[in-house]
Amino acid sequence: MALDLKDSSINVPGIAGNKFLNNRQTMYLGYMLCVLVDLVVLNLFVEFWDKVIIDSFILSLLTAVLLQLLLKLVLRLEQKSTAFFNARPGGFNKFMRWFTAWVLVFGSKFVMLWSVDVIFGDHVELGGIVPFYVVIFSIIIAEYVITKIYYQLADD
Repeated sequence: MALDLKDSSINVPGIAGNKFLNNRQTMYLGYMLCVLVDLVVLNLFVEFWDKVIIDSFILSLLTAVLLQLLLKLVLRLEQKSTAFFNARPGGFNKFMRWFTAWVLVFGSKFVMLWSVDVIFGDHVELGGIVPFYVVIFSIIIAEYVITKIYYQLADD
């Protein structure tokens, strides 16, 4: 989720009244929103698809946090590799930019699935690579939709 950090104070209504948030608080809310979206998506798959099994709510929350961290790490790596190859001229560097992006986007899912398996073992089953891709891309689409709605609500 991309947040505009240019404004140092954002007025947000809360249960204790209106507060002005700093950049760190705004980033925290953004990441928290993404984790909650991931949690909802994961639990919808647990509820409606027998390939996705998570033993408890706390494990689904921890899985959502882990997936969010890994997704952000992959996004950061992809951005850095793109910047690296874009800064260099030539067809080979253009090819490498697309190739590394592809490897990171698709190859990282194997690492993510392995990480979930190592950390949670048999308590979290994401159904293998194809169901895992469905879950991850559903998470990404849900985060995109929520982020798009958030930005559409902005005053111009």
